[in-house]
Amino acid sequence: MISSLTTQQIAAYHRDGYLILEGFFLKAEVDKLYRTALEDDAMKKNALDLNDQTGKKTKLSLWFTPGNDVFGYMTRSRRMISVIKPLLDSDSPVCHFHSKLMQKEPRVGGAWEWHQDYGYWYKNQFMFPDQLISVMVALTEATKQNGCLQVIKGSHKLGRVNHGFAGEQVGADMVMVNNALKTMPLVYSELKPGDALIFHSNLLHRSEANLSDRPRWSVISCYTSQSNLAYNETSTAWKVPVDIVPDEAILEWEAESLSNADFLKKENDPALKETGWEKQVN
Repeated sequence: MISSLTTQQIAAYHRDGYLILEGFFLKAEVDKLYRTALEDDAMKKNALDLNDQTGKKTKLSLWFTPGNDVFGYMTRSRRMISVIKPLLDSDSPVCHFHSKLMQKEPRVGGAWEWHQDYGYWYKNQFMFPDQLISVMVALTEATKQNGCLQVIKGSHKLGRVNHGFAGEQVGADMVMVNNALKTMPLVYSELKPGDALIFHSNLLHRSEANLSDRPRWSVISCYTSQSNLAYNETSTAWKVPVDIVPDEAILEWEAESLSNADFLKKENDPALKETGWEKQVN
């Protein structure tokens, strides 16, 4: 298992805005995570439906505080924090902002429009995008056919692009996206279960609808540095250093139900609220 990054991997992340770590989690760990995602009623009860521009739905369940459940153990694992820490532009402790289970069901799973995570998190008024990072862990295979993540390599260097509403989602100004696509490579991030895609908060990315007969499920954990203040965020997880657990916790420790997690309610998400400037983007 990968427990630290090489100098070359760190340089690649800063150059490209993303990094893929193959086999970051073991098959037995992924099997346990996926089984929990399928069986834990809390995931189903707290899933949000977000429509894309065609009306197709993507389901996600989002929670803030990493607990003593199997996903909390994953988020807080030593290997996770060890690879994140050197990529953040800060010496402050690593904090967990939120995690989300993404569920794209066969034939009906919707698209995610082009966006930057900081296009959302700008509304939470985080100060420093270089101190925000996301880690996507594939629970099932992610391919072109079932709507894997697409990224524009190096697009994090654009800075924040203006965002507006695209369906119920927040999407980037397509003039800038199309300019970026003419300038930088488009990469399909195909992943096997257990692979991890780490990406910068300003990396432009999207995913197409799942028109295949196979599901695409993944969990995305988002982190920030404790020094990165958020002036419009009601949760408090973002300023609490991660309580790191050993890697073996995922498989060996007793796990609580996710019913104890502090899930996001759709009406409380600042990213989905009008501020006025959304109308000025294409």
